[in-house]
Amino acid sequence: MAYMLLILEGIGDRQARGEEQGRVVYDRMLSFAAGLKERGVLKGGDALTTPATRVRASVQDGKRIALDGPFAEAKEMVGGYFLLDCKSKEEALAIARDCPAAEWATVEVRQIGTCFE
Repeated sequence: MAYMLLILEGIGDRQARGEEQGRVVYDRMLSFAAGLKERGVLKGGDALTTPATRVRASVQDGKRIALDGPFAEAKEMVGGYFLLDCKSKEEALAIARDCPAAEWATVEVRQIGTCFE
């Protein structure tokens, strides 16, 4: 079964961390990803840029709209993700608990599925 781990960080956390500590954190995440790859459960993953670079796309009344961020209502951002192939939700949750980001962010576990129920 496919699961996605979403790394949910506070909006100002990266800036507060600074570059030196940020590089240490990033190296830990790369090492974690390498371990998941060795175990054969990593399908993909990456860090995402801060909200200042995001754009939202929608269609309203037949018109295509693009809205640049940042968006004032956001208190947290998706800082990155891991896409996993796990035998169970429990395995995905165990991986999420072991993720270094769980020390400074929330790691949300979501099963991949259809867009209907």
